[in-house]
Amino acid sequence: MKLVFAIVGGDDSQAVAKALAKNGFFATKLASTGSFLSAGNTTFLMCVEDERVRAVIDVIREKSHRRKRTVPSGVSFAAGAEFPVEVETGGATIFVTDVEHFEKV
Repeated sequence: MKLVFAIVGGDDSQAVAKALAKNGFFATKLASTGSFLSAGNTTFLMCVEDERVRAVIDVIREKSHRRKRTVPSGVSFAAGAEFPVEVETGGATIFVTDVEHFEKV
């Protein structure tokens, strides 16, 4: 068994949750916040059989998308206006670990 942690951007959270359920994956959802831009995320926790890890990652990859966003850089012009920069946000970060014991009670 593997424990899959998937941190998904807030914009894709709903689509990922629906796709996971549709494909038979049961997940616990936790609201989380990233340190970069303090953006809202959802962290999904799932215990899956070793042979289904690739399938769960594929579902998350299909429904998670990177987006470009313009944000203030913190660098000011002489008049005090901040210089905007374009950054990439969203997508998913996935961790997979071994599970010694898993039990639903």
